[in-house]
Amino acid sequence: MQTHNELMTQAGRELQGRPWQEYPRPTLRRDSYFNLNGEWEFSAGSEAYDRTIRVPFPPESLLSGIHETYPDGTLLCYRRRFRLPEGFVRGRVLLHFGAADQVAEAALNGVHLGTHTGGYAPFSFDVTGALREENVLTVRVTDELDRHILPYGKQKHERGGMWYTPVSGLWQTVWMESVPEEYIRAVRPEISENRVTLHIEGARRGTVHVKTPQGVLTQVFSGGQVLLELPAPRLWSPEDPYLYETEIETAQDRVQTYFALRTLDVREADGLPRLCLNGRPYFFHGVLDQGYWSDGLFTPASPACFDEDILAMKHLGFNTLRKHIKVEPELFYYACDRLGMVVFQDMVNNGAYSFFMDTALPTLGIRRWNDRRMHRDPATRRAFTEAMEETVRRLEKHPCVCCWTIFNEGWGQFDSQAQFERLRALDDSRFIDTTSGWFRCGQSDVESLHVYFKPVRLPKREKPLVLSEFGGYSYKPEGHVFNTEKTYGYRYFKEQPAFMDALERLYLDEIVPAREKGLCAAIYTQLSDVEDETNGLVSYDRAVCKADEARMCAIAEKLKFSY
Repeated sequence: MQTHNELMTQAGRELQGRPWQEYPRPTLRRDSYFNLNGEWEFSAGSEAYDRTIRVPFPPESLLSGIHETYPDGTLLCYRRRFRLPEGFVRGRVLLHFGAADQVAEAALNGVHLGTHTGGYAPFSFDVTGALREENVLTVRVTDELDRHILPYGKQKHERGGMWYTPVSGLWQTVWMESVPEEYIRAVRPEISENRVTLHIEGARRGTVHVKTPQGVLTQVFSGGQVLLELPAPRLWSPEDPYLYETEIETAQDRVQTYFALRTLDVREADGLPRLCLNGRPYFFHGVLDQGYWSDGLFTPASPACFDEDILAMKHLGFNTLRKHIKVEPELFYYACDRLGMVVFQDMVNNGAYSFFMDTALPTLGIRRWNDRRMHRDPATRRAFTEAMEETVRRLEKHPCVCCWTIFNEGWGQFDSQAQFERLRALDDSRFIDTTSGWFRCGQSDVESLHVYFKPVRLPKREKPLVLSEFGGYSYKPEGHVFNTEKTYGYRYFKEQPAFMDALERLYLDEIVPAREKGLCAAIYTQLSDVEDETNGLVSYDRAVCKADEARMCAIAEKLKFSY
């Protein structure tokens, strides 16, 4: 049986030196930057520090240099020695972690900095008082995956089928910056047609410079916010992903950021409710994107891999990625912003999965359920809600994110009406798919369907129809599969021509006609193979594109609206 011991991406094979040196926070860029990625001392189960690991790759991955999985709750210990560059300290010094799965405790020079809980969110510490000329940073991480309380997504210790190798420990960039005593902590754009209000946390007054198609717009602000009137606004779309590059200056600080203008709403066209982008019906032609990599698991060899995946799908005619039950580093969303790729963002599930409840009953057609009594544990519910709120706060500034998916196929689903209302209060500018696939309960902006084992037939609904999962056709290109013995997909093909012919028929016979009957979005499963799953449009190592570009682009043209 072949495993990912042998399955490397091209970027992984070419990786040298310290990985992930790119500035990790593109929506708030500052010229102070010290990257801590690279070789760290490491041990599992104790603080022996008997090995080295390459950060930011999780220890289960090949690129980490460890390539081991651990029992639930194993203590993972990291240590990094460093000296800051001369002149680096300008006031306060902040230590940032992109993400650690799941509970991380950090100390600098023996001074406890704090503990963070949650595997997908960034966290930071002010380390000014703990700094020395020679510094020792230690991080202790534990992952209680099997408790199912914290969001975990597609990870499972007993991987196989639709469940993947779990990750733990540090899996995103670790870095430092120096800031003045009074510094800009966050910038949040609030968009309304051609008017933009920038809410600037940590700054009472200063100057904003915005690059527009007509030239640089400069405006003084006070009170921590500024209202910008933009003449002849240039709207963001996958076809024209225009970003307004912005610089904000105060007496002590200066940062760079960006924003974009675009609108999302539901309108009636030809007697049918349609999802609209910038006031016009738009067909969201997409693929499911799991965000797993053969050599890095959660973390690709380089951020450039994000660009390559996005451009590969654009070359096939797609304009949308459904980021499936994972929250990525900010560099992924920045790539979608600047390259022009819509993101339908899932919330990461928690709670125990039940084959009977979450797969067997829906397959038999039982798709309505009183979800107020589902997943009743208060700690599990609280963890999901907190993670959902944090996800929205992190990603709301990215124009590429156009839809939130709260629950997928009943996984962790509970009280969906209340969760819709909570999310709508957090963000009223995007579409919400409350229950993708099964167990239609509560309120939702769309009617969301999963169809795999039967032809696509649309029900009559008053809401816009979204086919949020379909397809899943499997073809295994020899030499580019994780598991040579087991295959997971929904139809199986031994040769590429037969695979492509069937894929084309699926779109032309079922999806294109459905668009005329009210279908507003279709998300094919999936972008890439992932371990046992061989239903991707590209192989797990990203070496083989299984689909024909010209034929896929012809399909995409038929799905576009002409008005």
